[in-house]
Amino acid sequence: WFLRLVQVEGTVIIWSEIMENRRKPAPPAAALDINCDCKEYVLDYLVHSFPTQLYEPYSDGDGNLASRPAYDGDGNIIQCRESIERRDRLIEHLASMEPVQGALDQIVQRFGTDMVAEVTGRLRRIVRKVDADGERFVVENRPAHANLAEAQAFMEDRKQILVFSDAGGTGRSYHADLGSRNQRLRHHYLLEAGWKADAAIQGLGRTNRTNQAQPPLFRPVATDVQAEKRFLSTIARRLDTLGAITRGQRQTGGQGLFRPEDNLESPYARDALRQLYLLIYAGKVEHCPLATFESITGLSLTDGSGCLKDELPPITTFLNRLLALTIAKQNVLFTVFEQLLTAKVESAMAKGTYDIGLETLTADSFAVARGETIYTHPATGSATRLLTIAVRSRNQPLTAEQALDLLREPGSKLLVNSRSKRAAVQLPARSLMLDDGEVERRVRLVRPMEKFNFALAHLPETSWEQADEGAFRLAWDVEVAQVAEFDTSELHIVTGLLLPIWKRLPEESTRVYRLRTDDGQTIVGRRVPPAWAANAVSADAPQPSPSQAMELLRECNSVIDLTDGLQLRRSRLMQVNRIELTGFGPNAVDRLKATGLFSEIVSWKLRLFVPDDTAVGGEVLERLFARHPVTRILDRKAA
Repeated sequence: WFLRLVQVEGTVIIWSEIMENRRKPAPPAAALDINCDCKEYVLDYLVHSFPTQLYEPYSDGDGNLASRPAYDGDGNIIQCRESIERRDRLIEHLASMEPVQGALDQIVQRFGTDMVAEVTGRLRRIVRKVDADGERFVVENRPAHANLAEAQAFMEDRKQILVFSDAGGTGRSYHADLGSRNQRLRHHYLLEAGWKADAAIQGLGRTNRTNQAQPPLFRPVATDVQAEKRFLSTIARRLDTLGAITRGQRQTGGQGLFRPEDNLESPYARDALRQLYLLIYAGKVEHCPLATFESITGLSLTDGSGCLKDELPPITTFLNRLLALTIAKQNVLFTVFEQLLTAKVESAMAKGTYDIGLETLTADSFAVARGETIYTHPATGSATRLLTIAVRSRNQPLTAEQALDLLREPGSKLLVNSRSKRAAVQLPARSLMLDDGEVERRVRLVRPMEKFNFALAHLPETSWEQADEGAFRLAWDVEVAQVAEFDTSELHIVTGLLLPIWKRLPEESTRVYRLRTDDGQTIVGRRVPPAWAANAVSADAPQPSPSQAMELLRECNSVIDLTDGLQLRRSRLMQVNRIELTGFGPNAVDRLKATGLFSEIVSWKLRLFVPDDTAVGGEVLERLFARHPVTRILDRKAA
């Protein structure tokens, strides 16, 4: 399975010394009748450790039932014949199995020593030779300077695949150096990460260094055994922790190698595990009822009365017990757990509460439009400033040709909205595990400037209809032509002294950002919603422009209060976001509709909405604000 991952052109593979220690040095031999596996260790373990001694039950002085070894009249241990037969059958079965080659031997024998450069600690190896006598395996001795020559052959492009372990992971460079002949892209496969984060960083740093033509492409490798992700999780967590300590930024340690779902010991993983326990207790995990789970894992989820315990087994205990299960049970439990974890992470990202550490913002232009001092420390005089940054980003809409190329994916469809006349490409998306254990099937809708996931069950309730290529291309091109070359917006960042006012900042937005303005100024701080910024700089009622109000409402975290009890907020109906006006009376409907608002009957109730188009909606809000001025702007959570 691993050979399919290896790309011949410019491939680099790393693993730990574990693979080298598993093999006994093979002596030279004409006929290679050599035992190069670890079978004898397993068989010796079974001979001496398989339980064959017979035990007998007895009652102690307190009346408790216990067991003890059984002896005959001469004091000899009584052996269980059934256990001995099972042990012997198991030994015979293992002894008859063919040895499984390690990845190192598979790569060397598959591609040959003329293409593979090996920088490991092995002094001898079995290689495939092809000569006049045909194809055969021979034992090859490796001199002491073999590692230096092999590394040089890879850098000079005489060998296209490099395999190195801990023996070649220190003091060497395998990157696409500008001074070497081999400057192709390195595909760096992390085969056995081990448990040491610093050693993994040391190995990853061999192919990602300064003065390189291009950075490498890292690929962590795991089998289809689900519990093996436990080891990737450990190294991912330690790499992120080490990166946060040494660089002040978590992404630096892992170098973007791992996804948020790869860390199985995060707070989101703990929440997902508790949800898994609840589903098992409710009997909603297929093929794994509560009794079966407690029996195969040895973990107890209930107390004496049959109720769920308050203190459930922790995540580390669950992951360790998962390793002892059969492959089928591992897949059942870990699949549900992984779906719950993915749902937790995606939900946090959608809400903007997922903490990914310090994030660098990128755009074509950053300029400080204005700055206000909102707090000054009385003792030190240090100031906290609220900066309004004008952002200018180039729009890169997806062309119709690129959208039609997505039809190569199975299950894709071309859609056109009969109401808005907009086009989209429907692609299959990963299903989501809900909190109640139900699986929500989803699809992804790709549009010229956005991508979003959509519940498949709600799709028939919308106006999306399948269309032919001609109608799709026409609607797509019309929308692409309306996209401006640049998009301008504003963001608000609180920078400077943050700790004294940390509790005053919005709780739902705790992410820290870094950006560099056009004049070379580096700004680091917390991003705050426009509603919070508008109330922070002025004690009077803010007066946003219609375009600013549209932006505040579309961000879904602001509510605008108007006079006469009216309120503007963002509502979601039929999987579509709209700007709704609430708080009106029956006598004001005709007057409000005269300003440009349109009405709809939803669940037998009259509701008023602002047109979604920015230009038309701005004109409607301008007329509405003239009659009903803004009284205050609130965060949605506070409202």
